[in-house]
Amino acid sequence: MAGPRLLPSALVLTALSLGACSAPTGVTGSQEISGVAGQGGGSVSGPSSSTESSAPPASTALTPEAYRGTIQDAGKPVRSALSGIGSARTLKTLDQRVERAETALNQAADDLGSVAPPEAARTQHDAYVASLRDFATALGMTRGKVGSRDLCTAPAVFTDLGASLKELDRAGAALQSAGDYPADVVSIKAASKLNRRLGNGSYVRRGSLNGRSSLQIDNGAPRDAVVTLMRGSSRAFSVYVRKKSKVKVRGIRDGSYRIFFTHGVDWDSKKRAFSRECSFERFQERVSFKTTYTATQILWHDWRITLHAITGGTAKTGPVDPEDFPG
Repeated sequence: MAGPRLLPSALVLTALSLGACSAPTGVTGSQEISGVAGQGGGSVSGPSSSTESSAPPASTALTPEAYRGTIQDAGKPVRSALSGIGSARTLKTLDQRVERAETALNQAADDLGSVAPPEAARTQHDAYVASLRDFATALGMTRGKVGSRDLCTAPAVFTDLGASLKELDRAGAALQSAGDYPADVVSIKAASKLNRRLGNGSYVRRGSLNGRSSLQIDNGAPRDAVVTLMRGSSRAFSVYVRKKSKVKVRGIRDGSYRIFFTHGVDWDSKKRAFSRECSFERFQERVSFKTTYTATQILWHDWRITLHAITGGTAKTGPVDPEDFPG
């Protein structure tokens, strides 16, 4: 087989052959209320001997019973919002629910910040409100990481929020101890940052592989990958390819296939997704596998793909919306 031409760096999709047939031609292409006092108003006459400004009256402290109800009402939407993050199954939903939680935390802080707690719980109350605001700020920063796909799953979000979750939990526990006030809004324990990986060549999903053709996958990228072949709406297989590694999948049946691949860090087998630094792509051209029978020979197609840019690459890839990526 002739060597590749020197073209701009791109991905390569190469057709190979077995048997007596000649190598088929590969897919070609290249990748790539305020007011201002003292202006325009009238004058007010009064005693010239003294002027006094009166401050608004101090709020009356709530009774312990009323304060418990206030804490409970403020905490319900917070608990619901945090639970919603945990059940998010897609990146789009995850982003929306982190935003919703940020709003819920800010609202709870505003609601509680406007009341006067029982005097015995004032210190704990103030610390709890401050912790709610700090956690809302942390949620805003985490949402940015979800948007940039540095964080890709709900567990990764909670890991990123671990320190803020612990601080809010401590502040809530202190408020509870001051008078049995229901400030236990944190029911989630964030896991430590992980770097889980499957073995090279492990199948994430596997369909029927009883054909004659094969696909060799070369992942020279700096992150692990999962490659998925789709035949129509059916998945042929999804296979794990570690960074700087190769995998050869045998037994591919005849047909026209679309090739999708995702790169990332820390494979969450339960979510079937990378939890950090995730990307989603596909080859723009389909790949066809065909077996031909003659009187004396059986001929079939093999293909080779690389998941990284190389000199002489001849295949175009493009990004895929995570919502459209085969899960």
